[in-house]
Amino acid sequence: MRAVLEARRKSAAVRVEELEAELERVRAALADAEEALRRRVIGLEQYLEALAEADAPAEVIGGVSQRKPVGPRRAVPHRQNATGTEELSPDYQALMAAAVEAGADGLGARRAAVVLGWDSASASRVEGARARLKRLVERGWLVEEKPGRFKPPIPEQVPGAGRSGGGS
Repeated sequence: MRAVLEARRKSAAVRVEELEAELERVRAALADAEEALRRRVIGLEQYLEALAEADAPAEVIGGVSQRKPVGPRRAVPHRQNATGTEELSPDYQALMAAAVEAGADGLGARRAAVVLGWDSASASRVEGARARLKRLVERGWLVEEKPGRFKPPIPEQVPGAGRSGGGS
């Protein structure tokens, strides 16, 4: 009887090891598939954004485009055409809040990746965060005074911001 129980225990231990090895293979395949999906999403966003910019009218009437945005809702409007950060997607709003919080030191891409809930040890995730920060710079939401350090523009640099018409 003891030999039978010992054989069953060994068989169960072998099965556990086989399943653990299979689990690791599945996890690796899942990580690869998630990375491929992330790259395709970014590519699609960039394509749609470039397409929207290419289709934009050459002349803008009254400083504001009359066209509706094309592409994903995550497209970043130009700062002069927006009333506030609430027009940005939640990810971009989080980046803006982190840039304000970073103060004079500025927000780096690695910290931005953490703010977005991404793995900051992954070079591709950090570069994705940097691309989003650069997009905010292109659209006037942030400035990059030092390479790799992003912060909100000073109020005098933002059209319509700064001093109000009231007295002191």
